[in-house]
Amino acid sequence: MNIQAEKLEIMKMILETDNPGILESIKNVFKKETQSDFWETLTEKQKQEIKEGLKEADAGEVVEYEDFMQKYRK
Repeated sequence: MNIQAEKLEIMKMILETDNPGILESIKNVFKKETQSDFWETLTEKQKQEIKEGLKEADAGEVVEYEDFMQKYRK
């Protein structure tokens, strides 16, 4: 069976059911599918840069926002 036929079959089953539990379960499947962890969408390089930035911040190696922005406002 091709994907379009599968979709039609599932839609038919959804339309024919009166069971709210089944409908809620289907909604939950789609919610889980669309909710991805932001961290998992990052590349390894991005993850490493974030970890490095956190280490620097924990070590007190920070620059005040205004000092940083002053460099780029010129």
